Amino acid sequence: MFKKRFFVSILFMVPILALSPMIQNFLGVDWRFTGDMYILFALSSFVYFYGGWPFLTGAVDEVRDKNPGMMTLIALAVSVAYFYSTAVVFGFPGQEIYWELSTLIVIMLLGHWIEMKSIMGASSALEELVKFMPSTAHLLQEDGNTREVPIAELTPGQQVLIKPGEKIPVDGKIVRGESEVDESTLTGESVPVPKTVDDEIIAGSINSGGALTASVEKTGEESYLSQVINMVKEAQESKSRTQNLANRAAKFLFYVAVLAGTTTFIVWFVFGYPVNFSIQRMVTVMVIACPHALGLAAPLVTAVSTSLSAKKGLLIRNRTNFEEGRALDAVVFDKTGTLTKGEFGITDLFVYDETEEKVLELAASIESQSEHPIARGIVSEAEQRGIAYSAPEDFQSLTGKGLTGLVEDKEIKMISPGYMEETEIEYDKEKFNELSEQGKTVIFVLIDNKLSGMIALADQVRETAYQAVAELKEMGIQAMMLTGDNEKVARWVGRQLNLDDVYAGVLPHQKAEKIKEIQAGGLKVAMTGDGVNDAPALAGADLGIAVGAGTDVAIESADVILVRSDPKDVVSLLKLSRSTYRKMIQNLWWAAGYNIAALPLAAGVLYAYGILLTPAVGAVLMSLSTIIVAVNAKLLKAE
Repeated sequence: MFKKRFFVSILFMVPILALSPMIQNFLGVDWRFTGDMYILFALSSFVYFYGGWPFLTGAVDEVRDKNPGMMTLIALAVSVAYFYSTAVVFGFPGQEIYWELSTLIVIMLLGHWIEMKSIMGASSALEELVKFMPSTAHLLQEDGNTREVPIAELTPGQQVLIKPGEKIPVDGKIVRGESEVDESTLTGESVPVPKTVDDEIIAGSINSGGALTASVEKTGEESYLSQVINMVKEAQESKSRTQNLANRAAKFLFYVAVLAGTTTFIVWFVFGYPVNFSIQRMVTVMVIACPHALGLAAPLVTAVSTSLSAKKGLLIRNRTNFEEGRALDAVVFDKTGTLTKGEFGITDLFVYDETEEKVLELAASIESQSEHPIARGIVSEAEQRGIAYSAPEDFQSLTGKGLTGLVEDKEIKMISPGYMEETEIEYDKEKFNELSEQGKTVIFVLIDNKLSGMIALADQVRETAYQAVAELKEMGIQAMMLTGDNEKVARWVGRQLNLDDVYAGVLPHQKAEKIKEIQAGGLKVAMTGDGVNDAPALAGADLGIAVGAGTDVAIESADVILVRSDPKDVVSLLKLSRSTYRKMIQNLWWAAGYNIAALPLAAGVLYAYGILLTPAVGAVLMSLSTIIVAVNAKLLKAE
């Protein structure tokens, strides 16, 4: 709309300039003829009403809402110029300034066109998300054939076929096939994620490997992508504290501009200058004081940061608390699933009379029959090392003591320390106590009732947790841990990560109390948890961060949701909070400082030195200020 009005208005501006006596005088020509002023009036009237229409209607809306701002100011400036010039054409003494009116409107239209392009560019990530949602899916029918149907027709429980290279049409669960799925545009996960039967998939991600058959779980508004799009929209539309400050400043500036413009006119007129000159000064003041850049300072940064964060899998629900994240003193992490993987892994392996490979092979053979987390950790280690294992014979579970079975005609037992004490089998108690003090679980491997190995396992600390804690400390933020796990395990993880404080054995309902206790010490605190049993603590913290939300992004208690269970995303979030606030302040200072410096120039305080700004030049400077603010906001991407 602005683009169209700009090009039409600029076509009319050319003859307006040619017909203006002041421009002719400046060029040293005389193109005057009978009735030329009436043609000039007609052309200028078209530009005023057609080109100026967005500003005039915008002013009406602002006045109706009792919230005068930039549109009211622009409308006031062009209206004063138009009605004064029209009065001159029809007999009022003075000199028309239609050329000022037309150039002013054209430049304002250009500035708004550029501004709208910037706003649309800031929301381009949101548009890209929408594009990632395919419109059709291959529905599997009872006879095994597929039929292409619109996604809107799919219902939970139906099955769809996803071919290699296709976008995944629904949120669902794989029932057949395996592949690698590219989720980078949705969750920020840089490498394709291996997927197999029972794994969840997200609509909009790309199936980059084999064919998959998936059961439909969520479609339409319930899908992950739709929830993300809605949250990004809400976050972009929500007004932050900084934005409210800018809006109040813009409103204040309107009153300042009207007062300054009126005072400027009165002063120049009282000092004997022509009405024409005095009105030009007044119009210039009003134009240059337009709080346009000020009004855009925060919203543009908001739009850019929200879109940028969504592409990285950081979903902002509460902008005010997100912005306050810049001033945090401490981040409190939940342990399981956040700082640790939430799965057991082998940390130490001691063998006696056998090789590590052999002990692991026999251990994995027995543990392959169990679904216990410890069993999965041992089997996973064997598989990572490429050690083949086989199913045991005569397998049985020794309740509360361990597992036993026959492998290669040998009796293999995977048993607890309690069983070792009960049967009085000798083992290295000093080493066992050392491992226990670190919070590790120790399993003994017996071959034909003879100790052959001692395996220590623990919930594995994420590699990224080390980097996250180190970076937080560099930023001057304390890293703490709050967990329901036992003291020994918690202390061991705390030492591994060099945490500032560890709170162990805290029950879910006590976590919120612990957060209040930390806050009572004068610290601004972020709580990072899974959003389920940590909900009260997330709600009570200065910034609640739900981690590893996966496809369930609607966590009401969190201010920010991180799609991945990666503690480094917490660091990324806080860095983005700081850079977002910094950009807002830069824009506010530029916008406000520009107005403060430009108003006296517009009023003509340097006229004695030959420096005088026309309304058109004022409009150029005002538009330039808006463009600088828009470009500065877009530079947030480079930080």
